[in-house]
Amino acid sequence: MIERDISNKIYSAAKQFPIVCLMGPRQSGKTTLVKHLFPKATYLSFEDPDIRAKVKDDYRGFLSSHKGLVIIDEAQRLPEVFSYLQTIVDDRGKNGQFIFTGSQNYLLLEKVTQSLAGRVAILKLLPLSVDEISAAGKPTANLDLLIHKGFYPGIWKQRANPGLLYSSYVNTYLERDVRQIQNVSSLSEFQKFLKMCAGRAGQILNLSSLGNDCGISHNTAKAWLSILESGFIVHLLQPYFENLNKRLVKTPKLYFYDTGLLCHLLDIHEPSQLRNHHLRGALMENFVFAELQKQNFNRLLHANIYYWRDKTGNEVDFLIPRADKKVLVEVKAGQTMNSDFTRGIDYYRKLDSKSKLKSFLVYTGKQDLKLNGTQFLQWKNSSMVWK
Repeated sequence: MIERDISNKIYSAAKQFPIVCLMGPRQSGKTTLVKHLFPKATYLSFEDPDIRAKVKDDYRGFLSSHKGLVIIDEAQRLPEVFSYLQTIVDDRGKNGQFIFTGSQNYLLLEKVTQSLAGRVAILKLLPLSVDEISAAGKPTANLDLLIHKGFYPGIWKQRANPGLLYSSYVNTYLERDVRQIQNVSSLSEFQKFLKMCAGRAGQILNLSSLGNDCGISHNTAKAWLSILESGFIVHLLQPYFENLNKRLVKTPKLYFYDTGLLCHLLDIHEPSQLRNHHLRGALMENFVFAELQKQNFNRLLHANIYYWRDKTGNEVDFLIPRADKKVLVEVKAGQTMNSDFTRGIDYYRKLDSKSKLKSFLVYTGKQDLKLNGTQFLQWKNSSMVWK
């Protein structure tokens, strides 16, 4: 069991709320974690058709029959259950009654917020972070190996072959989830769509172009992208708006939550292929984005991460508004420190001279130091952005 940084937050939430909802991608370790944290809890999986049938026979009776803490896995498979839980948890009047896990963000979150407002704590668990892997004593010195291997716990606990695991992941989970949410006539088209999305990782999204390249409509591309976003496979990073400049790009950028899956979809079979790959910069950006988001979720910071870009090409990779400052983060795949790396940050500073700004540049070099007001961070120290 690799210890997860979010563990104490889950414990705390169970003491403060009747229901805890833990969401995240399939195979990110949600079930393993809650079973480990609450070994005496009753475990029910709504993936099991027999369990679903028993619940459907008598929702209230079945749920009321379990008096202690109950873990319900893949709760989105039976969303009707949430309508009955409100009365049950209110009648018992205590915290720590149910823990839900789910891998479909929209399906689960919509039902939870509608039926259980004020009674549920919502947390998100992504695959392993570099800090978690390092704390477990696993090797983390080789960036190319990490990016290629990815961060799903099964890769690290079972020493599974990444190509085999990700191929199975796409076929077993993603395609099944697609069928559950939307009737997809051709899974081969959807697989092509996945690969086309991978080729656009770290880029500004053009839905019409994406649809045309896949031979599908704009609306179909939008619907399929929503499925991937709902399942924590991709994230649409929204642009940051402020009246600094009206000529701003207002289209989201596409990122993947896991670089191992991204490498699989890009047909990158060995870490050595990353050295001169034309998407190395995008893979590095994806890596840093995922690390920032993991820290954000694990610490329950509830921060929004954006990017900033104007129509003349001036850009900051990540902009994070905090209560007392704005945090600017630039990512470079180069190893040699270069003052030109901070061009986008320096340009933004001139536009927004009235705000308190803190800037970081995450790169593949081996020194942490400050240059022209920007803190240069080694890639393995990207969590320092939050400190």
